[in-house]
This record gives sequence, C-alpha cells and structure tokens, in this order.
Amino acid sequence: MKVMVCLKQVPHQDARLDVNADGTWIQEDNIKFEINSYDTYAIEEALRLKDAGDAEVVVVSIGPDRVTQALRTALGMGADRAIHVNDPATAEADALGLAKVLAAVAKEENPDIIFTGLMADDGNASAIPPMLAALLDIPSATGVTATEISDSAVRVERELEGGAVEVVELPMPCLLAIQTGANQVRYASLKGIMQAKKKPVDVKTLADLGLADAVGPDHNKTLIDKIYV
Repeated sequence: MKVMVCLKQVPHQDARLDVNADGTWIQEDNIKFEINSYDTYAIEEALRLKDAGDAEVVVVSIGPDRVTQALRTALGMGADRAIHVNDPATAEADALGLAKVLAAVAKEENPDIIFTGLMADDGNASAIPPMLAALLDIPSATGVTATEISDSAVRVERELEGGAVEVVELPMPCLLAIQTGANQVRYASLKGIMQAKKKPVDVKTLADLGLADAVGPDHNKTLIDKIYV
C-alpha cells in the first residue's frame, strides 16, 4: 500500500503577523513557520497504517526553500520519502491551482490513500481536499476522526454538526481529510531526526509536472482583495 500525505507549512501560532504592502497577504520576513496543525494529524494517521502493516508513506508539500524543514520533520516522524514542489509561480496560486499541483503529483505516485488535514490554520479554508479528490475523480471524506482499512476499502467515522458521527465506507483509492483530535500525534525522535537526513526529498518544478502554463496568478479563479489580521 502507498499512502500520500499533503502537508502545508504555515506561520507559527505565536508569530506576530503584519499585512504586506499591497494588503493581500502577511509579511513573511523574520517569522517562524511550522507544519499546519491539521496536517500533523494526517501524518500520524498515515504512520499508523505503516506501523500496522506494509505501507509506504510519501509526504508532499508546495512552497519555497523553507518548506524543506517541514518535510524533514515529517520524515523524522517516520515518513519514508518526501516530494517538494518548489516553483515561484505557486506562491500566488489559488486553491484550485495548488490542487492541480497535488493532483499531478498524485497521478505520478498513484497512492491508495491520500491524507490531508481538514483545513489550513492560516486561511481557515477547506477548499483543497475536495478539489483534489474531484480532479482525481476519487471518493473522499472530510472531518475524519477514525479510519479502519480492509483489503480494498476504508471505513471511516466523520464528525458532523452538533456532535453527530457518520460512518461511511469508501473504495480505494480515496482521499481522507483528517480532523484535529483524531489521534495522538507523535514527536520525531532523535533517531528519527538523524534518519530523516538520509531520506530522499525529491524537488520538482511546475515544468516537471507539466503545469508550467497551467498554474500561477494568470490562471487563478479566485482573487484576494484584502486581508486583515
């Protein structure tokens, strides 16, 4: 079994945030970054599948050079290898553009399960998981709090409004967007951190994925007018 985990690096929860000059994003200079908290639960869920049997865990992230730190952290936790899509055009890409990038990686990797976090801490949006599933034409479930794997299907529990829980079964391949609190996230051990230095991080550009003319500000479907912090 192959499992792909999509993770995002976001500003540290204690970072002081200031809006940039044009008012469309935060000023990123001199602030610390960390793995999106929702995505840490997705990583842990994937690693539990690895612990339970024969599964390869591949972590994927999009962003500048600093994203390598987040990928190395995931490798230190136990992931087998990492893919870093590093291309300047992705910095201003909208959610659909980023979903296209992840879909291109998924088509190359052909995973049985894709794990994502339910949403991103910085934008509080849950747009990419369903977009990614739609682009790949695979079933998906969001707000997942528990998973159980059989030979060709995944049984999941989903958190609904008002504390209700829905139980659904999805055929593989599928995408699962994990809710916070779904598990107890492990820390990267010293041994894991040392081993992570030897694990491969494959760096790709949009051209490598055949998306040089498909992703970026000129192809966005949504536009950020102003943000406030």
